Amino acid sequence: MELYRGRPETNEGREDREIRVYDFLDKLGISYYRTDHEKADTMEACYEIDKVLNATICKNLFLCNRQKTQFYLLMMPGDKPFKTKEITSQLGCARLSFASEEDMVKYLDIHPGAVSVMGLMNDTEHKVQLVVDEDILQGEYLGCHPCVCTSSMKIKIEDIMGTFLEAVGHDKVVVTLTGEV
Repeated sequence: MELYRGRPETNEGREDREIRVYDFLDKLGISYYRTDHEKADTMEACYEIDKVLNATICKNLFLCNRQKTQFYLLMMPGDKPFKTKEITSQLGCARLSFASEEDMVKYLDIHPGAVSVMGLMNDTEHKVQLVVDEDILQGEYLGCHPCVCTSSMKIKIEDIMGTFLEAVGHDKVVVTLTGEV
């Protein structure tokens, strides 16, 4: 894997959703690095990519309440265990579970394995609440997918949490997850 600055030289062989991410980031003036790789849909594969990116790799979980009326995109460190009870108490909501692939595509235009904060650019109706573990905000760079799991990007966290979120009209809720029972 090689690390490149900016978008690919050609759009050939790339999905529209990926190209839209690069177009959007370029329009916002957000700089990024990119690497292409085999399908990365496990945390183990992401750790290999992390060695190339040298950025905070996070677990991105798409969650919903039982009634499927509230949706959440949770960003947390990849090595931290997810405990549902811990997040529901901080969000003040009932039990959360993983949202369906159908809802993932409907709201974020992403398939499982490629879930990323970049999907919020597709949530024009603001149905998804971004939830960020405070540890994610401690790093300088974040590693994320450009809405596909065959490329990964390295972007400054301040650009994502500032310029990007402002442009997509989303805010974030910061939570403290310990991963303890």
